[in-house]
Amino acid sequence: MSAPSFTRFIIKRPWLKRWMDPLAEWYCNAAGYRKLGLRADDLIPEESDTVLLALKRLPPKEAYDRVFRLRRAFQCSLSHQLLPKDQQTKPEEDYPYLSPLIEEIEAEERERGDLESMVITKRKADKPAEGSSHH
Repeated sequence: MSAPSFTRFIIKRPWLKRWMDPLAEWYCNAAGYRKLGLRADDLIPEESDTVLLALKRLPPKEAYDRVFRLRRAFQCSLSHQLLPKDQQTKPEEDYPYLSPLIEEIEAEERERGDLESMVITKRKADKPAEGSSHH
């Protein structure tokens, strides 16, 4: 399951979104993952079956790019260096690519659970009214 998110709550309130945008931008920069060339969705742990299934559903190019970003960030981490500015992830490049798949899989699991827990009862056949003729 993915972590709880206040995103929809904030987006529905423009005044709150205006207040949160600079804070979110500051947090993303402070987190430092962009300086290693990563995107936010690259930080999602691969420990759950849902995330593993979402990774399998990624288009081949996106999956390759993700592995490349993770390996490059690992190398930067080992050498205690950041990427040059031109190779760092820009805010407009940091869009969700894995989260939508995770949400889709979780919705499928909820639907499957609802269908499996559905109870089907057989209706009793209606008795014909007395006096009616059956020919």
